[in-house]
Amino acid sequence: MTSITSKQAQEELDRESSNVDQADVETVLQRQKKIEEKVRSSGRLRRFSTDIKLMFSLLRDYLKGNYRTIPWKSIAAIAGALLYVLNPLDLIPDVLVGVGFIDDAGVVALCLAWVEDDLHRYAAWKELKEEGA
Repeated sequence: MTSITSKQAQEELDRESSNVDQADVETVLQRQKKIEEKVRSSGRLRRFSTDIKLMFSLLRDYLKGNYRTIPWKSIAAIAGALLYVLNPLDLIPDVLVGVGFIDDAGVVALCLAWVEDDLHRYAAWKELKEEGA
């Protein structure tokens, strides 16, 4: 069975996020439906669906200027991970039935580990904002 090591996931996430700019974040948000469809269609990614929705929300609030209490490095990692999911020809091509999303799940899991504290702070901020609305 094909698998991905944490080192490979780190290399992929580093490569994807190292050159992320605002246009890439906008692209991720424009392609949100397509990314979410891939997440729903893959058992390996589906378990991250709630976190991925929160990641999209954070990116949207960041771009709108509503939430800026996060380092660019975390924004780039989130956008890079989501761009990686979008790419069908990544480390393990998505067309390989049963194994094509293993690397995507590894990259998303690593990204979540990297930005966990930032996501928790954002979720708390968002909850307070919604309570006050």
